[in-house]
Amino acid sequence: MSVSSRIHARHLAELYRLAAERFESLPAFATRGRNKVWVPVSFRELYDRGRCIGAGLVDLGVSAREPVGLFSDNRVEWMLADYGIQLAAAVNSPRGTDVTQEELVHIVNHSGMKLAFVENAGMARRCLNLKARLPDLRMLVVLDEAKGLPEGSMGLAEIEERGRKLLEAGRTDVDARAEGIVPEDLFTLIYTSGTTGKPKGVMLTHANMMSQVDHVPIQLNCTDRVLSILPIWHIFERMFEVFAISHGACNYYTSARNLGDDLKQVEPTFMGSAPRLWESLHHRILNGVRQAHPVRRGLFHIGLFLGTHCREALFYLRDNDLRLEPVSPLRRGLRKCRYALQWTALLPWYGFFNAAVLESVRLKAGGSLKGTISGGGALPPEIDRFFNAIGIPVLEGYGLTETTPVVAVRTPEKLVRGTVGPMIPQTEVRIVDFDNGDILYPDSTSPEGGRGRRGEIQLRGPQIMKGYFNDPETTAAVLSEDGWFRTGDIGMVTWNDCLKILGRRKATLVLRNGENVEPEPIEMKLKLSRFIDQCVAVGQDQKFVGALIIPELSAFREKGIEAETLAELNRLPEVRRILQEEVRAAMADASEFRRFEVVKDFRLLDEPFEVGVEVTNLFKLKRHVIHEHFADVIAGMYPVEKS
Repeated sequence: MSVSSRIHARHLAELYRLAAERFESLPAFATRGRNKVWVPVSFRELYDRGRCIGAGLVDLGVSAREPVGLFSDNRVEWMLADYGIQLAAAVNSPRGTDVTQEELVHIVNHSGMKLAFVENAGMARRCLNLKARLPDLRMLVVLDEAKGLPEGSMGLAEIEERGRKLLEAGRTDVDARAEGIVPEDLFTLIYTSGTTGKPKGVMLTHANMMSQVDHVPIQLNCTDRVLSILPIWHIFERMFEVFAISHGACNYYTSARNLGDDLKQVEPTFMGSAPRLWESLHHRILNGVRQAHPVRRGLFHIGLFLGTHCREALFYLRDNDLRLEPVSPLRRGLRKCRYALQWTALLPWYGFFNAAVLESVRLKAGGSLKGTISGGGALPPEIDRFFNAIGIPVLEGYGLTETTPVVAVRTPEKLVRGTVGPMIPQTEVRIVDFDNGDILYPDSTSPEGGRGRRGEIQLRGPQIMKGYFNDPETTAAVLSEDGWFRTGDIGMVTWNDCLKILGRRKATLVLRNGENVEPEPIEMKLKLSRFIDQCVAVGQDQKFVGALIIPELSAFREKGIEAETLAELNRLPEVRRILQEEVRAAMADASEFRRFEVVKDFRLLDEPFEVGVEVTNLFKLKRHVIHEHFADVIAGMYPVEKS
């Protein structure tokens, strides 16, 4: 099936209906049942049941364009509820079960929702216990009824049965609702995960989502298997699931605990992912190599060497090398000759080692993976190089909740490591000077057109949000009248027209000497150490850069240093000595870090960062929370100077 054969629709309700008509009995979603047997739900069943739920919602008084809560993690019932919400022309307002109490109260009250779907009885009780603070929330619908229904809630099956009886009686109000949806209606009101403060309600329209279905340059068909691990309430994963539906591909729900088994069992052909997943898989592969027989270890490193240099040559020959500055045609031609010779000389050896050695490594990622888009954070260069070298194309992309989310993505044809690829169709980018607002790219007055200039990334296109719900002031601060969205991210356009992300302005550390330090490259470099699980660079208004480090307990155990907990591990002098060497080695490359960017001191934390507290569901650091929670620890690195 080609890209042009995907389903084109005006809105989600129409997409869901057309998918049922075209793909009928093909599996749309599959979940793990007993004995690791996958239980599928067909496109037809999903739509028919969703239509019943939608009819039930209409009968319960849910109005068109009314926000409906959906507080649940990944499960097929999530999609059933969403089908019902979309077919009733209402607005999905989702969040995971790890939502904090204050976030829950803010989302419910700020959106004005009156009905919410919740994952289970426990989540229902959380809402019921907050009843005094949630005056407008009148009805709770429990998706998983296995442990009963708390008083004051109802089950998903009850709503579905209610709607089925109405439809059988000829009450098709829900169909009229679906027909009345227009592209500019909201399909979701999604509250940001809050890396910088209180969540904001991002208003995304049906037109926003349909533009993603039409323009994301990934090819799928009804034989593809898409593994779903990212939180479904996040727009990144949500877009992939809708994208898969539009192509008739089947989504398989997995979890971090089952990912290793499911990669082998499902053999996915595609998946959305986050850098954290690839970092973990990278560590797992290298740990396996370290424990292997010396001969197998040597063969792996030879295969990795050949893969790295063959891919490097191929990237250059295809003009997919990272081009941050112009190179003369003569010099580029000479380099192409050198890379052509390199490719020719290494190819026979690479062919053997690729089949005999690297294939077994790829099997750890399922073996059939055609590609994966990594988003939600920057992919460390070494991780990027490693997986592309062993033959797993990681198609890093870029976007935000406010952009539905994809605005740029690497493709197999335009796979430029170190970038997030070219802009997708109908999306414009400009690079703007932070200080004076001058447009640095595009620049028709200069020969380079503004390529290579650094500034704030601003975007315009059909995927840009409508604004922040009930917050015109914040909306006006980031969204101009002519449609340009200020991302707050720092970037540049390379000489082969790909977008490169250089950092986030809000994350920038300003040292006491006035130097600006981007913490993300430092953190990515430190996390390449097998002894470091998580870390965050600190040093705002201080003399030097410091770091909070969470050690990797398993790595120290493999080295023979036994400890039951991180707290116990961190008390061992040898652990700090090893980490000092790791930090020193990571910071040693003068070409990567200037003198003032080098980490001079660090502190060890006794607990990993918690999802929903210090990090988001996509493992983005909530820097303001971390600085608040560990203020005393950070202060300990910077003694008060005597006057």
